[in-house]
Amino acid sequence: MPIRSALVVSAVVGSATSLLLLAAPAATTESKPPKAFTAAQRKWWAFQPLANPAVPAPKNSAWAKTEIDRFVLATLEEKGISPSAAAGKTVLLRRAYLDLTGLPPTPEQVQAFLADKSPKAFEEVVDGLLASPHYGERWARHWLDVARYADSEGFKADETRPNIWRYRDYVIKSFNDDKPYTRFVQEQIAGDEMFPADPAALVATGFNRHFPDESNAANIEQRRQELLNDITDVVGSTFMGMTYGCARCHDHKFDPILQKDYYRLQAFFANTKIADDLNLVSADRRAAFESKNAVWLAKTESIREQIEQILKPAREARFKDRLSRFPEDIQGIITMAPGERNAFQWQMYHKAKTQVTFTDEEVAGLLKGDKKARYQALKKELAAFDSIKPKPLPVAQGMTDNGAEAPKTHILSAGAYTAKLDEVRPGFLSILDPADATIDPLPNSSGRRTVLAKWLTDPSNPLTFRVIVNRVWHHHFGRGISGSPSDFGAMGERPANKELLDWLTATFIQDGYSLKKLHKRILLSAAWQQSSDFRADAAQLDPDNKLLWRYNRHRLEGEAIRDSMLSVAGVLNPKMFGPGVFPPLPPGMTTRGGWKLNETPEQATRRSVYIFVRRNTRYPMIESFDMPDTHEPCARRNNTVSSTQALELLNNELVVDWSRSFAARVSNDSGLTRQSQIERAYKLAYSRPPSAEESKAAAAFLERHSRIVNDPKAVMADFCHALLNSNEFVYIN
Repeated sequence: MPIRSALVVSAVVGSATSLLLLAAPAATTESKPPKAFTAAQRKWWAFQPLANPAVPAPKNSAWAKTEIDRFVLATLEEKGISPSAAAGKTVLLRRAYLDLTGLPPTPEQVQAFLADKSPKAFEEVVDGLLASPHYGERWARHWLDVARYADSEGFKADETRPNIWRYRDYVIKSFNDDKPYTRFVQEQIAGDEMFPADPAALVATGFNRHFPDESNAANIEQRRQELLNDITDVVGSTFMGMTYGCARCHDHKFDPILQKDYYRLQAFFANTKIADDLNLVSADRRAAFESKNAVWLAKTESIREQIEQILKPAREARFKDRLSRFPEDIQGIITMAPGERNAFQWQMYHKAKTQVTFTDEEVAGLLKGDKKARYQALKKELAAFDSIKPKPLPVAQGMTDNGAEAPKTHILSAGAYTAKLDEVRPGFLSILDPADATIDPLPNSSGRRTVLAKWLTDPSNPLTFRVIVNRVWHHHFGRGISGSPSDFGAMGERPANKELLDWLTATFIQDGYSLKKLHKRILLSAAWQQSSDFRADAAQLDPDNKLLWRYNRHRLEGEAIRDSMLSVAGVLNPKMFGPGVFPPLPPGMTTRGGWKLNETPEQATRRSVYIFVRRNTRYPMIESFDMPDTHEPCARRNNTVSSTQALELLNNELVVDWSRSFAARVSNDSGLTRQSQIERAYKLAYSRPPSAEESKAAAAFLERHSRIVNDPKAVMADFCHALLNSNEFVYIN
């Protein structure tokens, strides 16, 4: 659906703080008069139509390698600042590897690049890195931050979501395949509606499933509202760079986002339900499964009937007990005949159903005496038929609609679910398109999310593509062209070079929404290839380097630091995909929800993107380096410097062990001299040989340490440990 008008200001500052929805004012039908947008709001940069500005012609054009550089140089010249010289080849290569794959180059890769004198040498390196499967692993991590991905529910119990890892793998594959960003967005918003025959699109709806969820909550209506609030806030910030959450209780204080607009966006998701059994197999494979399962069912019918006879009284008693926890209206919805439920009641039923449905094992735990013994005997009889029982088919966890009819959506007074005001229909930002969205219901779905997905990915939408281009720029430079990646509103940072952002966005659309082409365009620019050396003269005029007179040196994320240590140590397991892995926890640490304690060493050394994300217990090594809280989306990680980070690298027994493996790589050739070992260690850790001064200091350390520690392997391990603890190792220079 095209956007009818391109108007004003953007949404602002952070999502609104969560409200306690228990104490709510009485329901009312009062409505407010429509709000008029100001002239200043209508001129706000983020809401203006996408333009394709002319490429500037700066004076010192010889420095420029690409169109990006002409935009950068033009703004620098206006301020009287000259750009920095190019970084050295080794620095540039290491920067590209860490930036695109999160792993350092090997000494052999460095040597090959230094020996290649072709003018296309660096471009070929970039092409190779973008084609590497490690690219998807690196850049998926950035997306998972804004998707608030986790492998568990959160709240008190923090139960595991057993199949949500398929979404993480979907993101990795999407980036590696260079899936057009339009399709990537559409699949996550409405994959089940738009591409129902594509298993990947069903997995993609896990984006809407990543909310924290208290799955055993008794107040089902409140739980529904909290989940809808989460989805609304995240869709607004992730795809539009708008702080919709600030309009949950009232019109936005700074941006032209009406409270009505908040619930208009929420209405697109009003009919959704959790779907943790999405089918991922073909019709033929499912038919084969059903055929085999029918044989198993027939041969075990008598045994299963006997088991159910034993369990039935306990199951009914447990059902009655659980049912009593719910308010009377929810109890009535659960027990009423299916044909009597309306759209809202069906939604309540689906959210409550899991709390009153029990597995045989759960019910069997209530049995005692003879019944328990008889049950166990029957289970043994049933197990004898395991050889003919087909293995369960793979399923995904995502979101679908309850059906074609959606519950009504109301503006909520102060955001309280019990205080309903005017009814609203699905719609977009009033300042862009005040009319209600036109919805065509589908046979088994409302069709609402399809309309939203198409609006978000319409080329005339002024927000979606500016937002993703700015996000990519942010991760390449450590700072976006707009410094607030999820807030293009009045309280966010205006773009330091709006013309560059618009040109990049227009080019991104022309390139078929290819993220890989955008990466390449950035990495081949002279702006990205600048030295990171500090210059006092330029810093006086642009202290925050918003105009890019040098490359911003910035620290790696905790995941990339861990992966780089594993790579340098030679123990990184490159296996891709699958359920989350469980590296060892520090001694004495426990987690609610559980942590696999017998993980094999091979699994424990896989890339950090595959580490199981327990929502309430982030993995300590990565948390110390500012891993975000996965209860909320994170567009820009903190970049702190703290003593806990140094202590983590210094005292963590895993890091010490990797240092031993690193040392073994350095010392695996007995013919190497001490100086050769030092050079090899530097090339593995830093992608460069040591300077004369560094060589002298390292030799002195090894000599001195050998007199204290009478073990050559331990001496070299301590030296390698020191290299891993340095700023040069954990920063992109």
